[in-house]
Amino acid sequence: MMRSLLHMLQALCLSVLLAACDQGSQFLAADVTGADFGRDFALAATDGKIRQLSDFKGKAVVVFFGYTQCPDVCPTTLGTMAQVLQLLGSDASRVQVIFVTVDPERDTAALLEQYVPAFHPSFLGLRGDAEATRKVLQEFRVFAQKKPGQANGQYTVDHTAQDYVFDPRGRLRLIVKYGTAADSIAADLRHLLNGA
Repeated sequence: MMRSLLHMLQALCLSVLLAACDQGSQFLAADVTGADFGRDFALAATDGKIRQLSDFKGKAVVVFFGYTQCPDVCPTTLGTMAQVLQLLGSDASRVQVIFVTVDPERDTAALLEQYVPAFHPSFLGLRGDAEATRKVLQEFRVFAQKKPGQANGQYTVDHTAQDYVFDPRGRLRLIVKYGTAADSIAADLRHLLNGA
């Protein structure tokens, strides 16, 4: 009898702890507040000006790594982010979406200037030379690797597909996995814009 009571008490305690864990984060995306990566970047915008995270203080910043010849993940993500800004209404002006190329060999400034704003005029494309790209990929723990195509000299790039979300103070707060719905991302951004 005592043993069965002890098991019931343990089960009850475990249930309470699991319920408490489910209530831990107010965000729908992965909360990485306090992470020791994704601290900054120094990359060129299409006008040649070097941009850093601190240039966007006061705004929530969403950073995505990809390349212009990506067949599916990159255009889908940029399209979703355009929907997010539409959902945010007037708060959209307090969000900066940044597309960082993992393929600086082909993604020239001129190409990024055409491609990125085609999804939304406020979106910003950034690039670096091979060394700057390597450093930013390492800082953000992004995997990117060329994969040979069928024709000679052609290739695709396998790469990490997630968004890095910074609060208006410039702190990395969230990682949004690929395929997350626009309304979920918009809800998280609203929390950050309201001081969460």
